[in-house]
Amino acid sequence: MTTSVTPAAPPAAPALTHRPGRWIDGWNPEDNAFWNSAGRAIARRNLGWSIFAEFLGFIIWQLWSIVVVMLPGAGFTLESSQLFWLISLPSLVGATLRFPYTFMVALVGGRNWTIISAALLLIPAVLLGVVVANPETPFGVLLLVAALAGVGGGNFASSMANITYFFPQREKGWALGLNAAGGNLGTSVAQFAVPIVVTIGAGTTLNLSLAGWMWIPLILVAIWGAWRYMDNLSSAKADFAGSAAALRQPHLWLMSLLYIGTFGSFIGFASVFPKLIADQFPEYSTFQVGQASLTLAFLGALVGSLARPYGGKLADRVGGARITVAAFAVMALGALTLVWILPLHNFWLYLGCFLVLFAATGVGNGSTYRMIPTIFAARAVAHGVQPGTPEAAAMQRTSAASLGIISAIGAYGGFLVPQVLNLSQQATGGYSAAFIGFVVGYAALLALTVAMYLVPRASLGRQRI
Repeated sequence: MTTSVTPAAPPAAPALTHRPGRWIDGWNPEDNAFWNSAGRAIARRNLGWSIFAEFLGFIIWQLWSIVVVMLPGAGFTLESSQLFWLISLPSLVGATLRFPYTFMVALVGGRNWTIISAALLLIPAVLLGVVVANPETPFGVLLLVAALAGVGGGNFASSMANITYFFPQREKGWALGLNAAGGNLGTSVAQFAVPIVVTIGAGTTLNLSLAGWMWIPLILVAIWGAWRYMDNLSSAKADFAGSAAALRQPHLWLMSLLYIGTFGSFIGFASVFPKLIADQFPEYSTFQVGQASLTLAFLGALVGSLARPYGGKLADRVGGARITVAAFAVMALGALTLVWILPLHNFWLYLGCFLVLFAATGVGNGSTYRMIPTIFAARAVAHGVQPGTPEAAAMQRTSAASLGIISAIGAYGGFLVPQVLNLSQQATGGYSAAFIGFVVGYAALLALTVAMYLVPRASLGRQRI
């Protein structure tokens, strides 16, 4: 007599509880059954709309980078130093807003904050459309409206924090990489699209107000999409204790310096690149394509954005510190080459060197960001922390909090880079001194990376990062 054994059914995925306001209780992406049955589809839907809203945030954040080079053509009379302030102030405000934006998702919900943060983009977009219509607008008013564009820079921090809660640990890198790359592309799209829209059919004048008005329909779509399709997770909690612990970690401050060097250089050069071309190669500042104008400045942000995911992938294969060292080496060489070729006044050599520099910043963005969790994992090994213990959980929370803080501090490079170039122009009448300074800075950051993260250290469990 044979006895048949019925295989046990796989455990049922835990049921989600949906509450009014699109709140979800019981979210657990680490449970494979739940993730495969319902979690993945919900997470990807939220990721898609998060990327779109963050993409528009970057557009508004970096809009003045392309508007400033068109202000003289619209009748504005401004000094070069004033234009540099219009370029750099949004980065200063955006970097500062990343700190409170990091916690807003846990305080009000990811969906709710995406709606609010997207709606806030309407203010600088509308005001830009108003103030650039009148060449008599005082510089102080222009500066205020440019500062308000900084709200778009804060969107990165809240968007990244929100997506972190949705995905399991094994897929966070992929999801956060897509989210970051999608946002960074906003800079390139703004610099590509604005000159076309404001010049096409404009005749001898510029419809510069369209630089602000053109994004309003897309912002409204983002608000509607977040309201209709995104969710709030009750499991998303603000980790103030983790942030406080992160601030006491010396490696947070070291990695912040490295991230200023990589991401700060990317966003700083991306914002100032249109002005650098207009100053040094006015004949190549715009190209006429039919009735529309086109600038090649958008290529810098595009190359840097597309290179970022490859920096993360290379870091996974050969180590984040090695890729970061290589990135700083190429950045230093690129900046030095720019100093050499500036007297040649060859636009195509200039553009090529800058694109290499942008590619290196993008790779460095990915590799430095990948180093952060690796450093804290090595710290856990050095202290004998065992997986699954409360100490391991605390170290993970500190690592996660460090990602948000470092991303905020790194964004200050978007203010520093244009201002260094501004000081160089005021003091010497050119930009060579600034690029020599960048070479020295990148060399110092390279040496710091080698000393702290390539040389095995007891504090990191004798591991290379």
